[in-house]
Amino acid sequence: MTLKEISKFLGIDCKIDKEITGLNSLNDSNENELTFLENKKYINDLKNTKAGAILISNEYSKEIPENCIALICDEPYLALAKASKLFDPKLIETTGNESKIGKNSTIMQNVYLGKNSVIGDNCTIMHGSFIGDNVQIGNNTIIYPNVTIYRDCMVGNDCIIHSGTVIGSDGFGFANTKDGKYIKIYQNGNVIIGSDVEIGANCTIDRAVFKSTIIDDGVRIDNLVHIAHNCKIGKGCILVTQVGLSGSTTLHHYVVMGGQSATSGHLEIAPFTTIAARGGVTKSITEPKKSWAGFPLFEHKQWLRLQGKISNLLK
Repeated sequence: MTLKEISKFLGIDCKIDKEITGLNSLNDSNENELTFLENKKYINDLKNTKAGAILISNEYSKEIPENCIALICDEPYLALAKASKLFDPKLIETTGNESKIGKNSTIMQNVYLGKNSVIGDNCTIMHGSFIGDNVQIGNNTIIYPNVTIYRDCMVGNDCIIHSGTVIGSDGFGFANTKDGKYIKIYQNGNVIIGSDVEIGANCTIDRAVFKSTIIDDGVRIDNLVHIAHNCKIGKGCILVTQVGLSGSTTLHHYVVMGGQSATSGHLEIAPFTTIAARGGVTKSITEPKKSWAGFPLFEHKQWLRLQGKISNLLK
């Protein structure tokens, strides 16, 4: 679309016919993408953005780089939510190539394979699964009954995905109007799953708002785990049952999270960190190879001492 068309849809005054191919974050945008700034804590990212245009309030417009076109509006985040609908892909592709199925792969009855999808060699896809359009699945991968993989997602080699898991559903993203109405932010990214990954039953891995939610090689995910949009799960991480990761959480390699532990969004956890069961992570953990427990979070040894003192108070 052109900026002129987007601006008209949003009720913003702009007569420039520059082509815009999609939406993206401040840091990742290129000259043909539209971005936004709502929170002043990202003002340094604004100064370095490569975006072709930006939704921004007049307050911060003087900080925009020379080659970035300003779309001035009172509520940039709300405008982004409305603009995201313009770039939402079709629910179902009606044209395109039939799915390609590799050698020695078994596709059971009542499996849906979307347009332009590719299934590797020696795969097994069991009864009732849905594989959307433009999905890529590597070699030697097993998909158990009733798994759903939404459009544009990618799964590597030697993976196992258990029954009831949903990969690529929309992230939980909404913007509020002044009168409290929720406006959906369309999630136009995808999910990329590496190789040698096992995902348990009834897990949900949300697609990204922009770009990709990423599960790296060698990850092990237990049953009933939720991974929100734009998370990045590093190589060899282990997520035990009922772990919940909020949006844009980054786990570096070989992090272990115990059952029912969780994170706030937009934080990072250092390599080889262990979070004990029911631990709540609200701030980034920068020092690797430590164990943590509780909520608020303590180093595990301190948490054990604290529990001991509390127990003594009850005697």
